[in-house]
Amino acid sequence: MLEAVVVVLTVAVVGGLLFLGGSVLLGRGETQPPADPDRSPLELPEDRPVSADDVRGVRMAVTVRGYRMTEVDWLLEQLAQALEERDAEVAALRARLEETGRTAPGPDDAPAGGNGARNGA
Repeated sequence: MLEAVVVVLTVAVVGGLLFLGGSVLLGRGETQPPADPDRSPLELPEDRPVSADDVRGVRMAVTVRGYRMTEVDWLLEQLAQALEERDAEVAALRARLEETGRTAPGPDDAPAGGNGARNGA
């Protein structure tokens, strides 16, 4: 009976020492501080609109648990702003077209001088 108690205590002490050693060596989580939400190592052009190739070229830092959330949040916010700016510009251009009495061409509309001239003859 005494031998079983000694074995259990030995296993508990060795396990505790291994856990303590691992905790000291590996630390508690990420070794880098969290990224500043107002500044990101990701780069998008500031002097022109963001293009699809710009977005495809973005490479985010991979950490032990995946991508850094602050970088992903920053990128999504930048893309949302770019979309809002483009939507506002498209709406303004459509409003200007309506003011001049023209309507915006739809995707199925034929270009001027297209097939309509051929069918009438």
